Amino acid sequence: MRISRSRRPCRCRYDDLLDWPRRSRQEHIGALLAERLDVPFVDLDRHLVGRVGDISEYIGRHGYDAYARENIEAYRAVFRDGIRPGVVALSSGFMTYASDAHPDYKRIRRGLEECAQTFILLPSLDRELCVAETVRRQVTRPFGRSQEREEAVIRTRFEIYMALPMRKVETMRPTAASVDEILAALSPANYNP
Repeated sequence: MRISRSRRPCRCRYDDLLDWPRRSRQEHIGALLAERLDVPFVDLDRHLVGRVGDISEYIGRHGYDAYARENIEAYRAVFRDGIRPGVVALSSGFMTYASDAHPDYKRIRRGLEECAQTFILLPSLDRELCVAETVRRQVTRPFGRSQEREEAVIRTRFEIYMALPMRKVETMRPTAASVDEILAALSPANYNP
């Protein structure tokens, strides 16, 4: 998540390995963070639904690779169309797509990785706890994979996320505690725009 304290356009980023159904934890954290910073909030999944309809159905009809391309295009559209959010919640797999998922993906991903205002939200920094909690949530989704397949996907994603240079924030705690941690990291003593 890249955060701007001003109303000027910025690319703010917010990522979460855990993509919770309905009003997700990332939405709660993102909305509360945006409110506390007094900046607009965009949930990329909700924005994508406006473009393609139900995400589960889209993946079922077109496959995951097409979904990834469309999701990256949705990210680009948020900034191209002048929405100018202060906080953006990205889809759970956004940073794990294949490098050729979209012509602009490498540039977008590199920019997010290099941004001091990008945060990765994980249920836990403990691999086993993170995997168990994420699998528990994911298998209840309409397009949920089998528990074994979901576990393999989440284990792979966990390793990718832990290797990324951005600050990690644990979310298996009260939402306000996660928001407070992010705000503390953005405080003038720690924040260098």
